[in-house]
Amino acid sequence: MARKDAIEKLRLTLRKRRDALIRSAIGDLSLLQDRPSKTGDVLDAVADTVQSELNSQLLEVESRELQAIDEAIERLDQGNYGDCEGCSKPIPLTRLRAVPYARECIECHRLAEKRKSHPAAMLNRVFESYQADTA
Repeated sequence: MARKDAIEKLRLTLRKRRDALIRSAIGDLSLLQDRPSKTGDVLDAVADTVQSELNSQLLEVESRELQAIDEAIERLDQGNYGDCEGCSKPIPLTRLRAVPYARECIECHRLAEKRKSHPAAMLNRVFESYQADTA
C-alpha cells in the first residue's frame, strides 16, 4: 500500500510541475514575441539575438519535459506508471521521486544509453537500414 500512496503523491508532483512549466512556457513565448524591432547598435542587436536564442532553447527543453510529464500522467491514468518499459519490473520509488516521468529503471536506462552511444550500435543501425532498403 505504501507504493500506491507514494505514486499518488507523485501524481500531484507531476501536475504541479506541469502547471509550473506551462506558466514558464507562456512567459518564454511572450519574451520571444515582445522583442523590439529596432535596436540601438550592433552590440544591442547581438545581445537581443543571443537572448532570443537562449529563450528559444529553454522553451524547447521545457516543451520536452512537459511532453514527458503528460506521458507519465497518461501512464498513471492507464495504471502502468512506475513499471520499467525495458524489464517490466517496478521502477524504484527513489528514482521516481528524482525523475517522476522516468520510463525505465536505472539499469535499463544505462543499457539504452550505451546502445545509443556505442559506435557498434550506430553501425548496426546503419546496416539494418541498408538491409531494409535493399530487401
